[in-house]
Amino acid sequence: MSTATAPTTTSDKQAEWFGQQFDGLVDSVERVIVGKRDVVRLALIALFAEGHLLLEDVPGTGKTSLAKALAQSIDGKWNRIQFTPDLLPSDVTGSTVYNQSKGTFEFHPGPVFANIVLGDEINRASPKTQSALLEVMEEHQVTVDSQPYPVQRPFMVIATQNSIEFEGTYRLPEAQLDRFLMKIGIGYLDTNDEIDVLARHGRPSSAEALSPVIASNQVRAMVQIAEQVHVEPSIAAYVVGIAQATRRLDGVRLGVSTRGCLSLMRAARVHAIAAGRSFVRPDDIKALVVPVLEHRLMLNPEAEMRGTRSSDLLGRVLADVTPPRRRGE
Repeated sequence: MSTATAPTTTSDKQAEWFGQQFDGLVDSVERVIVGKRDVVRLALIALFAEGHLLLEDVPGTGKTSLAKALAQSIDGKWNRIQFTPDLLPSDVTGSTVYNQSKGTFEFHPGPVFANIVLGDEINRASPKTQSALLEVMEEHQVTVDSQPYPVQRPFMVIATQNSIEFEGTYRLPEAQLDRFLMKIGIGYLDTNDEIDVLARHGRPSSAEALSPVIASNQVRAMVQIAEQVHVEPSIAAYVVGIAQATRRLDGVRLGVSTRGCLSLMRAARVHAIAAGRSFVRPDDIKALVVPVLEHRLMLNPEAEMRGTRSSDLLGRVLADVTPPRRRGE
C-alpha cells in the first residue's frame, strides 16, 4: 500500500501524481471487474468527486464486486443494504436504543456508516425508506431523534436499481436521482473477457484478495487536489450552455438543474487530473455529459411512449452547443 503523500510543489506535478495513483486504483479494481476499465474509471471519478453512483443493470454483472473492490483498494469499510418493500428508514440510518443497565439511550449506527455503501435494488423499497438516504448523501450525516451523526469520509453510495418495468419496483423521486453524480450500467462482458473470467475460476480474483493501493485518508487529500483543477470561464459557460439547451428540448419536462451543472464540473475536474492534467478541456465535459446528466432529464409521458432516450437527446445537445476553442485555434 502506498504511503507517499501528495506533492505540494506545482499543479502539474500534483496532476502527474494523482494520475499515477488513479491508474493504480483502476488496475486494482480491474483485477476483479474484468474488461470494464471505462466503468471502473467512472466509478473512481465519482468517488474523487465526492459523488454517488447509480447502477442500472441486469443481475450478475458485478455490481456487488465493484463496491467491494473499491473499498478494498482504498483500505476502507463497506456495507451492503438489501432494499426490500418492508425495509424501514431506521434499518438504513440506525436508531437509538434504551440501555437498561446504564439508564440511557444509545445510538446504534446503521449500515450507512461505512466508506462505501452498496444499496442493492434501491427501487424495491418504499419511497419513505429511499428518502432516508437523501440527507446522508447530501450532508454526509444522519439525524436520529434530532441528533446529527456524521458518517466517516470518504463516503460513497453505490446504488443498484432494476428497470422500472420489473414487478415490485418504485420510480426513484427526482430529488433522489439528482443526488447521484452518475448513472451508468456495467453490461455483459465481450466474448474474450467472459472466456477469461471462466478460465480464472478457482483462482483468487475476489475483492478480498486485493491489497490496498492507498489508505482511505489519502482519498480526501486527492479530493482536495482535484478541487483545485483549473476551469476556464469559457468551459463554465460551455457547461451552462449544455444545461440550458436541455431545458428547451421537445419532450423534456425537466432539464438539467444548477446542481447538475456543478456535478458535471466536479466530475470533469477529476476526469482531467486523472489524465495527468491540471486544467479542464471541453473533451472532459463531453466524455461525462451522458453518465452525469442522463438521469437528470425528466421526459414527458408522450416522449416516453415514443421510446425517446435521454442519451440520444444529450447527443443532439452536444452536436448543437459549440465547445470553446483552445487558445491559438
